[in-house]
Amino acid sequence: MRILLSNDDGVHSPGLIALYEGLEGLGDLEVVAPDRDHSGASNSLTLNRPLTVEQHPNGFRSIDGTPTDCVHLAVNGLFREPFDRVVSGINTHANLGDDIIYSGTVAAATEGRHLGLPAIAVSLVNDGHFHYETAARVVRVLLESERPLVLGPRSILNVNVPDVPWDELAGFRVTRLGHRERAEGAVPMTCPRGKERYWIGAAGEGGDAGPGTDFHAVREGYVSITPVHIDMTRHDVLSSLREWVGSLPDSGEGVA
Repeated sequence: MRILLSNDDGVHSPGLIALYEGLEGLGDLEVVAPDRDHSGASNSLTLNRPLTVEQHPNGFRSIDGTPTDCVHLAVNGLFREPFDRVVSGINTHANLGDDIIYSGTVAAATEGRHLGLPAIAVSLVNDGHFHYETAARVVRVLLESERPLVLGPRSILNVNVPDVPWDELAGFRVTRLGHRERAEGAVPMTCPRGKERYWIGAAGEGGDAGPGTDFHAVREGYVSITPVHIDMTRHDVLSSLREWVGSLPDSGEGVA
């Protein structure tokens, strides 16, 4: 099995190193990750300049681009042998609920899925203990399963792991994405040249965070495993939307 590892925290991230070490011996591992932190980059591609690839003494490769760039180049140009799957992480903080919209970790996984590869995004719900080895072991357990998992097209697994030793995990739970409350306000500051600047405010707490959600699972000490479908179409409102559009003046005939 050939596995591509990537992340959004950068090629020197301790979470990425822990993931590599935790999966050693499972197959042929290749690491292609951003040369610096790209948290919050989402699915952005670099299209306005060429990208530079650097190989490091430990064999890892870095790219001066986004997580999506890294997976795209790795699968579509850097290696002759194809990959069997993509694993992105271990992210230094949680990717719960609405976080996945912004997450570069999840974006690296979805790029792998777009290119036809099964993919997992894994994050540590960090509370300051940094038990990356627990998250790495979770991924290994998922990959070593003798029963193949079939999610269907345009789907990935989003995995969030409590920041505890392995033997303190409560277990595994299959969850849905919760939702956060509104983010905190932007934080103004003054730069040394006297100009006003702003920091983006912190993400809101879990608003929809009850039983069944990823928020609730990790709060109870469980590994949260959420199947994420990249099709953002709101299928349940298509019929009513067609009716509404058809009622508009000058909507024309033959509304599909």
